[in-house]
Amino acid sequence: MKKLHIFVLKSYIGPFILTFFIALFLLLMQFLWKYIDDLVGKGLEFNVIVELMLYASVSLVPMALPLAILLSSIMTFGNMGEHYELMAIKSSGINLFRIMMPLIILITFVAFGAFFFSNNVMPYTNLKMGSLLYDVRKQRPEVSIKEGVFNDLLEDYVIKVARKNKNTSMLYDIMIYDHTDKEGNRKVTISDSATMEVTTNNKYMILTMYHGQSYDELIEKNKRRKQKEYPHQITSFNKQRILIDMSGLGFERSDEKLFKNHYQMLNLDQLEYAIDSLENKFLGRELTFVNNLKKNNYFKRLSLATDGSNWYEKDTVVMERMNVDSLFMSLTAARQRSVFEHAKNYVRSTQSFIGSTSSEFNGKMKWIKRHEIEWHRKFTLSFACILLFFIGAPLGAIIRKGGLGMPVVVSVFFFVIYYVITMSGEKSAKIGEWDAWLGMWISAIILFPLGIFLTYKAATDSVILDIETYLKPFKRLFVLHKKVMSAIEKSRGENPFEELSSNEEANETTES
Repeated sequence: MKKLHIFVLKSYIGPFILTFFIALFLLLMQFLWKYIDDLVGKGLEFNVIVELMLYASVSLVPMALPLAILLSSIMTFGNMGEHYELMAIKSSGINLFRIMMPLIILITFVAFGAFFFSNNVMPYTNLKMGSLLYDVRKQRPEVSIKEGVFNDLLEDYVIKVARKNKNTSMLYDIMIYDHTDKEGNRKVTISDSATMEVTTNNKYMILTMYHGQSYDELIEKNKRRKQKEYPHQITSFNKQRILIDMSGLGFERSDEKLFKNHYQMLNLDQLEYAIDSLENKFLGRELTFVNNLKKNNYFKRLSLATDGSNWYEKDTVVMERMNVDSLFMSLTAARQRSVFEHAKNYVRSTQSFIGSTSSEFNGKMKWIKRHEIEWHRKFTLSFACILLFFIGAPLGAIIRKGGLGMPVVVSVFFFVIYYVITMSGEKSAKIGEWDAWLGMWISAIILFPLGIFLTYKAATDSVILDIETYLKPFKRLFVLHKKVMSAIEKSRGENPFEELSSNEEANETTES
């Protein structure tokens, strides 16, 4: 039995490692395709790109690991079934569960490792990757002036160049808007040609312009609009230099403490603490809102309470003793209209207050939901490894096909189903339609019975994926139809088509 277990483990570990790295590579290519616009043309160093790819690879493990387990399970048992190894083992009295037992133990350890990875490694990786990706996205591209368009690549300057000479790097018909004073398009410089060069330390750019003019609108302080004369200053030059600070174009790393409280950067204990704190704050804010609504909106203040009690409770008692209709009818018509207008304005302000507070509550509740979803995600990865193994291993034993053909098609089909259900449930939980536990566990609830069914069918040597099984009823129906037709012909004693042809010949003889 030990040799059998070693044989099964050796047959599984090789495909598992291979499919894991293949899936991880494909997912990494998809990540690069998604963020290619944020990486190209930023002048990033090679070590920064490698660091980002490393963090991205680690963050993709929760998606690559279940797919690798599913595909390798189908491949392993498909190969064993295709080479009649499963049949030989079963013929010796060993059932499928005993064959799967070493892999079940292995996948259990993988599931525990996946939980440790999700709880300890993923928060750290998400923190590093989130801060680095933020810095990469805000990194401004290298200065590359395009012809015929306004370029705002340099801070506080907008430059437009009509034409460039690629050989001499000379710029022609240049227009520059100077926004260093933060007062709009007040300073404009126009020249017929210019050159651009960067200092050796890459901190400054020297822009040398030839044969142009500078327009500067002077600021008139302490004057009203009708009193302003809008003076301006025009300066002509043959040569002028502008020193532009480029320190903001360098790549700088942000402080990771700015991102550490995000729900994706927290482990299980930190998530529980955060959820408890957020719920307490939410309940406190809700209680404050209800009290303010009662005091300032539902009950109009009539008198002040001097005994320390809630004045709106006293107002309620006073209003119950009053005859509001009689009080209203005692007012004049003008006063009644004034009361109506005041009441409508009061209702509008109350509706606006409730609407804005409701939006605030929805935002706080969605933020709590995000933390709850992330808490359940720590466990769903481990359960997905076990679930997809009990789907893949029976499928491999049933289809009896190894290699990268049929197993890849079947595994991708089931993984897409699992992924679509998971994403749909998570989205429903994020928008508040479902509870967080239901949204994150809906894929397990749906696919777990399928895993039990496939395992049972594989243990009983079912052929549910054999096309011949589904064609047998039609073949039997076709054979039965032939037998019925043959019986009808025999009962007549002759071929009905021959009888028909003989009758037609007799009719033709009679007519002649």
